Amino acid sequence: MLPIRGSLSLVLPAYNEAENLEAVVRRSLEVLPSLVEAFEIVIVDDGSRDGTGEIAERLARDDPRVRVVHHPVNRGYGAALRSGFAAAQGDLIMFMDADQQFDPADLAHLAPFVPHADIVAGYRVRRRDPWQRLVYAAIFNVAMRLLFGIAVRDIDCAFKVLRGDLVRAIDLRMNGALVNTELLAKAQRAGATIVEVGVRHYPRLSGEPSGGSLRVILRAMREVAQLWWQLLWYQPPRGVGRGRPQPRSSQVMRAVVLVTLVLSASWWLVRRFFQGNR
Repeated sequence: MLPIRGSLSLVLPAYNEAENLEAVVRRSLEVLPSLVEAFEIVIVDDGSRDGTGEIAERLARDDPRVRVVHHPVNRGYGAALRSGFAAAQGDLIMFMDADQQFDPADLAHLAPFVPHADIVAGYRVRRRDPWQRLVYAAIFNVAMRLLFGIAVRDIDCAFKVLRGDLVRAIDLRMNGALVNTELLAKAQRAGATIVEVGVRHYPRLSGEPSGGSLRVILRAMREVAQLWWQLLWYQPPRGVGRGRPQPRSSQVMRAVVLVTLVLSASWWLVRRFFQGNR
């Protein structure tokens, strides 16, 4: 018996990954038959300008298990994932970046937990990124934990397996990099159970990363405010999670605590400043 029963859709969002995409797809086609009963690979070309779309089409012609979704213009990481999720037909949906920083064979580490959890989220055991991105990631994870109560150590790790019906029931709207936060926050509100498993992470050898650019960071900051307001009124689907739904009141309480802490710290700093100038 194979480790994972049923069908799986592997979604690969790709933006200007001409130097990496074919290797990622070939590796996936090599290892997935030994891990899952049936699978498809859904490549989402997010308005690439380097030939990624043409490579994706050739790979789809070579193997019927590969399908391609095209965005005429670059719409963002979240939009690419949402298009891939919409096209996915599997009982399970997995997504992974197409930059060769993950090995699809590590799905074997997640496989034992797939039957028992709604989301099996990878976390990078040793993240192989520049130190600046590691600092951004650490600050981001703490901030998202405080704002949205996401109890996951590596929110943006692009190596996750999700129940297909859960993904299709959640109303995802973020177009940018905050889509992982939105996915986990809304899943928790719906009572989804989440298990974390360590996976390997490799240095990017080809192509240019976009996740740490100033434009992406500013977009993410704007989306944080949008997501917080959206979640305040979000009505999660019922009966799609195995666990206890997270109430809306928990978000309000976290906000009250954060505002209180910020105001208290500001008041303390102001008092110290004026006392020091007397």
